Order: sequence, then structure tokens, then C-alpha cells
Amino acid sequence: MRYYLALGVVPFVVWAALAADEPPPPPPANVTITPRVRGKVAEPETIIDRRASIRVDTTLVLIPVAVTDPMTRFVTGLDKENFKLLENNVEQEISQFSSEDAPLSVGIVFDTSGSMGSKLPKSREAVKQFLKTANPEDEFFLIQFNDRPEVVVPFTPDSEEIVNRLIYTQAKGRTALLDGVYTAMNQMKKARNPRKAILIISDGGDNSSRYTQSEVRNFVREADVQIYAIGIYEPIASRGRTPEEMTGPALLGELTDQTGGRHFEINNLAELPDVAAKIGIELRNQYVLGYSPKNAARDGKYRRVQVKLVKTTGLPQLKATFRTGYYAPAQ
Repeated sequence: MRYYLALGVVPFVVWAALAADEPPPPPPANVTITPRVRGKVAEPETIIDRRASIRVDTTLVLIPVAVTDPMTRFVTGLDKENFKLLENNVEQEISQFSSEDAPLSVGIVFDTSGSMGSKLPKSREAVKQFLKTANPEDEFFLIQFNDRPEVVVPFTPDSEEIVNRLIYTQAKGRTALLDGVYTAMNQMKKARNPRKAILIISDGGDNSSRYTQSEVRNFVREADVQIYAIGIYEPIASRGRTPEEMTGPALLGELTDQTGGRHFEINNLAELPDVAAKIGIELRNQYVLGYSPKNAARDGKYRRVQVKLVKTTGLPQLKATFRTGYYAPAQ
């Protein structure tokens, strides 16, 4: 798949379901349910609704949408007529439609604090599996953080450079997670692709950052970057969870929710590589709906967006994910 985004436009992603009264019949021949996958990965799991706020500085709004079947497999092969788009409950004309895999600028934010010691081997493997889903035109950077963040590999088209640098990673120090995210957002300003995503791999909350959660939250809210996070946590019943790890899920969940990304909570290290691959696949299986808002006012106000799937004979019950709103440009 390959689609192209306009510069300065932000991806939007959350889930909304279509109801079906009858058991779903088999899909028609022109709809493909098997996603493009490189390597063996587990099936993606159900995605919940996400809310976020961003600003759009052009008259064209582009909304990436992922569609899944009842088994949470990504569905490709749909047409523009299968979608209905509304802004503040007013239906909009979909003037642009594509379903192709556009190049990404991707940042890896990798936790190397002392508590990551036994988790590093599987965390390295997770990054490797995530990068296997990459587009040849993608670019990548790597940030490692413990007491402070460090840009270990600036933007490069060579994903192997990221993998090779992680081989020498050692676990030590405290956890400056917020500083790591802040540094990644600044690094992303150098991206050459309009589509941007960050993958965070960490085992807990923050205990060493100079930036506050509020500062980073506001920075993320205004940015055009999707954030995904894999949180590696001890089981809730375990006595091994530190106070920082107890707050980790809420912290990572808030950061990813604002961007339309997702936060995966992992208790079993063996799941890490497959979850990372799921994230890569999700980024590669999206439609793009483009429209010029009927409300042309440059009032800087938040506008809610809704995407509906038009019921089509022969299709099973489908589920769509999209981002639910944006800030209009201001005068």
C-alpha cells in the first residue's frame, strides 16, 4: 500500500464500531483482509477509542483510518464510497482518498535505566521486529534515556544502524522518560516525511526528568506525531513494581491517547516482539480521507471529526479507527 500526505497535516486515529445483527458473511473477492506482513507476528488486538487535540494550518484535512474485521485483521480494498465523514455533525465531501503505504519518519525512544537489565534482550528484539515492517523510503532515529536522554542515532534511512547500536546498550541509572519524549519531539522537527511516529519502549514511570508531565503533554498535543508505547510492567499482584512503575501505565497512556496512538501493557517479555510488529503493521494499514471543511472560519476552535463505515452487502462487521478532532487555524 502507498499513500501520500500533504505537509503540515497531522494523522488522526481512534476506534468506532459498526453494529451487525446477523453473523458476518464471507467478504467479497475485491476486499482483502490479510495485511502485508514481514515475518511472523501475532494477530492485532482490539483497539479502543482515542481522543486528541491538534492544530491544522491548511484548508485540507487528511484523516488516516484503519479498518478491521471481527477477528481484528486489517481490511484493505475498500473504496471511498465505503466511508462517510462528518465534522461537528455536518457531513463533509471526501475530496481525496488513498489506501497506500506512505513513507514514515520514525523515532525509537528506548529505556536503558537500571531496572531494564533483564528486559533489554527482548526489548532489542522488539525494535528489530518493528523495523521489519518498514517502508524502504522510511527514515529513523534512536534516542536512549536513563538519567538523561541521548540522541544515539540521528535520522538515517538505514534501519540496521538502529539495530546495531542497540547491541551495545547497557542498563544503568534512573528514568528520564519525559525528557526522552521531549527530545524525540524536537528531533522530529528535522523529519523529511509528512507522516511521523514515535515508538517508546520503557518499563515504568519517570523519576529523573527536568520537564514536567504537563509541559510534555502540551508539547505532544500541538505536534503532528503519532506516539505508540510498549510498557513492560511487573504483574499488579507482584511486589516487584516500584512506585514509578505503578504510575507508568497512566503516564504512557496519556501521552499516546493525545496523538491517536496506542499504549500496550506487557507482563510477559516473550510478547514484546509480536506487539512491536503489530504496531508496525497498524501504521502500514491505513486509508487516508481528505476533505476541505465546509466551515471555513479560521477561529482556532476544536472541531470533532467522525468517520462512519457505510453498510455494504457481503462485508462482515467492520470496525474503523480514526482521530476524533483537530484545532482549526486561527487568524
